Amino acid sequence: MSVSEAACTYAALILFDDGIPITAEKITTLVKAAGVNVESYWPGLFAKLAEKRNLGDLIMNVGASGGGAVAVAAAPAAAGGVPDAAAPAAEEKKKEEPAEESDDDMGFSLFD
Repeated sequence: MSVSEAACTYAALILFDDGIPITAEKITTLVKAAGVNVESYWPGLFAKLAEKRNLGDLIMNVGASGGGAVAVAAAPAAAGGVPDAAAPAAEEKKKEEPAEESDDDMGFSLFD
């Protein structure tokens, strides 16, 4: 992903989060305020995407094709929609999982 794409993505997400209509002009304003130079066509492309697709749906379905949908589906169940019998099973699973090693422990990092 280029810097231009990332800047426009973040600008669109900021606008979406604040409930502001996502337009090319508003994306351009946010990107310029951040001090990022983007090619002139990126804000328009992201604005057209926001017109055609609901960003909330895109955000919630990021992991739908992989294993992320299971975690999303389990979250409402833990909120009170399932009897308490399911809660101990979730606790046992958490206890059995070994602690993950961080990248620092392995001698490399994503940003090295």
